[in-house]
Amino acid sequence: MSLPRTSRRLSLAVPAALGALALSTLPAFATSTPAQIATSRTNGVSYLKSLQAADGSYAGSGLSNEWAFSAFAAAGTAVVDVAPGGDTTKNARTVYRNLLSTAGWPSATPVVTDYERGTLNAYAAGIDPARVSASRNLIADIYSYWQTAEPGYFGPSANFNGTVFAGLALGGAKAQSGTARIPQALTDSIVTRLRANQHNDGGWTYQKVEGNPTGLNTASDIDMTGAAMAALCVSGVPNTDTDVVQAKNFLKGKLVASSGAFNSLYGVNTSSNGWGIAGLNACGINPQSAEFTTLSGKTPVDFLIANQYSPAGGFKYKPADTVPSAYSSIDALRAVAGGGFTTAPPVPVTPGATQWVAQPTFTAGTATKLALTVDDGAGNLKVCSVSFTPTGTTTLGDVLAAATSAATPSGCVTSVTPASGTGTITAVNGKANSGSNTWKASVDGSAFAGALREKTINVGDTIALRWGA
Repeated sequence: MSLPRTSRRLSLAVPAALGALALSTLPAFATSTPAQIATSRTNGVSYLKSLQAADGSYAGSGLSNEWAFSAFAAAGTAVVDVAPGGDTTKNARTVYRNLLSTAGWPSATPVVTDYERGTLNAYAAGIDPARVSASRNLIADIYSYWQTAEPGYFGPSANFNGTVFAGLALGGAKAQSGTARIPQALTDSIVTRLRANQHNDGGWTYQKVEGNPTGLNTASDIDMTGAAMAALCVSGVPNTDTDVVQAKNFLKGKLVASSGAFNSLYGVNTSSNGWGIAGLNACGINPQSAEFTTLSGKTPVDFLIANQYSPAGGFKYKPADTVPSAYSSIDALRAVAGGGFTTAPPVPVTPGATQWVAQPTFTAGTATKLALTVDDGAGNLKVCSVSFTPTGTTTLGDVLAAATSAATPSGCVTSVTPASGTGTITAVNGKANSGSNTWKASVDGSAFAGALREKTINVGDTIALRWGA
């Protein structure tokens, strides 16, 4: 991601560190046992470690391998434990965090999927995505792409994968406590758009089809079906839900009997298989269950392992390929290891390393952003990123004042009563408290409580205001 569909498919040269092992004999097809899966996972982790540059990096200009972090986490390897030659000063997490913190990241012309990719992989690496640094808040970056005219979409709605990955990132990257970071009203808005873009065959593509009968009747692809069903499930939709069941049935209908592969629009390949399995994993559906075992006794996991070099660990993109693909290896390992599109970071084994790293406080004089939602209780949800430069203790009143003139998109907050001082907030955007229906505030998914102007706001807080009982 940012997911032009072809760029993900590029095969990279086999790293020199793998030597002749990269082209070792492939295993015969067989139903994958727990032992075989464990071996595949171990070998896959070794291969992904070989992709790390000498400076410790996995991400930078051009095609990026930072998706390896989601695969490492799924496989039980902490990203902070991945260091070239054992040099912990160059561990992958620290190097990635430094990259995300630079003003020039991701590019001069970013798109929403850049920040969604960053969120999913920072989370897997043990970097709180809302607290990367004093200036970088990836959750706020995503909020800035909210489509006011089409609530529930992030980024241009025609490029629907921006909304799918908003669901994955905002729903999957929980608070450090493991609780949902964003308010239910925002989750519901995203889920509504996900459902509206499900094709008649039960799947999805990266394009918007909502309200378009012709588009809804076009063929879905494996990749985005896996991603979209995962987005539903990380948003709290159960795997018994009709739309999730339809997605599962779509994938079942694409199984190739002889191999267990999914028959993708891009041809049979490990990346599409990996994304399909990741969707099943995220929804708690076993990709080796009876309903995903073909009449020939093959499963989608069988197909992946059959296209993995052993013991070198890399995976082919297509069965006819003669070298492993870095991207396909990431997609495949994440799936074989049981992961969705991100996973909470494992506890590291490096002495002194913590499971999480996060900016602890605002830095006075350093410009920053916070994520804010305003729910008037009547279905008019506003979502924005608020820019400001803290000078000392920051309060809810300070953030709302900044939102009136420095919010993206604009219009998130137009007025607040009282406009200064301390005390209970009695009106927002002209809507006043009325009896038991009052303005309440929540931070990082905490219980809503009466909104006070003097409430302290800390770096990276995801703020939700809601009017109601």
